[in-house]
Amino acid sequence: MNAVESLRYFIPELALLATGFLVLILDLFLREKKWLGYVTLLGIGVASSMLRPYSPGIRLFHGYFLLDFYSAFFALLALAILFITVLLAMSYKGIPPKQEGELYALLSFVGLGLILMASSENLLMIFLSIEFVSLTSYVLTGFQKQDRSSNEAALKYLLFGSVASGVMVYGMSLIFGLTGSIELGAIREAVDPSGLNHLLLIGLVLMLVGFAFKISAAPFHMWAPDVYTGAPTPITAFLTVGPKALGFAVLIRVLLGAFSPLINQWSNLLAVMAALTMTIGNVVAVSQTNIKRLLAYSSIAQAGYMLMGVAAFTELGLSGVLVYLVAYALTNLGAFAAVILTANHYGTDDIRSYAGLARKSPAVAAALTVFFISLAGIPPLAGYIGKFFVFAGAIQTRFYLLAVFAAVYCAVAVFYYFKVVKEMY
Repeated sequence: MNAVESLRYFIPELALLATGFLVLILDLFLREKKWLGYVTLLGIGVASSMLRPYSPGIRLFHGYFLLDFYSAFFALLALAILFITVLLAMSYKGIPPKQEGELYALLSFVGLGLILMASSENLLMIFLSIEFVSLTSYVLTGFQKQDRSSNEAALKYLLFGSVASGVMVYGMSLIFGLTGSIELGAIREAVDPSGLNHLLLIGLVLMLVGFAFKISAAPFHMWAPDVYTGAPTPITAFLTVGPKALGFAVLIRVLLGAFSPLINQWSNLLAVMAALTMTIGNVVAVSQTNIKRLLAYSSIAQAGYMLMGVAAFTELGLSGVLVYLVAYALTNLGAFAAVILTANHYGTDDIRSYAGLARKSPAVAAALTVFFISLAGIPPLAGYIGKFFVFAGAIQTRFYLLAVFAAVYCAVAVFYYFKVVKEMY
């Protein structure tokens, strides 16, 4: 479909783009900056109402984007995450009023990037959309310009992200050179599993390095704890779920759309990465004394569980990843909402400041306990349902050892989550 015809299906993206520019313009005239948050929420709501799942999928802009049930699912998830993030930002006391307009505009733009990631159908648009989200995330991380830890976090994020992007695009260039196409479907047709080209496999591995960075999977997770700790708390909440969820969307689309013939080669690699990610995330989280840093390592561990479902690469495993992403996103954002309320009151993110919170703010303590129970995967909450499906996918593919690893680390997760609960009660 050509560009002019494609625009009529591109309304949600245009709505977010218009929202960002409208917020910047209104910021020049409105004295009460809180209204800018409501304008952003309205724009996100309009974009959400325009989303349509198309079956079969519709290819836009000469095949650069694909609108189907898969892209609609992730676009709706991205907008839900963005909506909750704006609500968190409106309740957070750490953003100077003069900068609120810039914050809401940047959130609108990063939401646009996330939707583009969900529907990108070739390597060029995948790279551009990922970089658009990354560049906006770097700015959001260092948004508190007066805070040295925020500036340091943004610089680390930029440096690590630049290296990962360079590795990823080099892998993409190898794939293009060997297959002669950047279209996922054409790449799949050019891949010959019987006569495997080792250079093609190297290109795939290099591209997976970039994707692993975006979802904070080990051993490319080093940036996450410092960035999540230094960023403003609403932005930390967003970074732990938004780019991660859409990173998995791109990862699954690329593996399913272009490299499914090589499943025997990359499936075991992802299984090893999943085990390593779960190990580092859960083990290091045990010793954390800062609640944001604990949730950062928890986020790394959760990426390991989801990678287990991708490594299984069955219908059950991939469906489990989608369920897991929804459960994890809503639960983690809820946990950060409780963290923001506590930080607004006590002015610190130290876990020791949560001592006696159940007496001082029983509703916040109870909510945070429920969210931690869900993140730990204890039934009957949503986190358990997500873990059940990815475990089932791993067992179905006979990744028994990986499933045992994951079960052990679920027990470790209960320990460090309930370390905070113990403080509160």
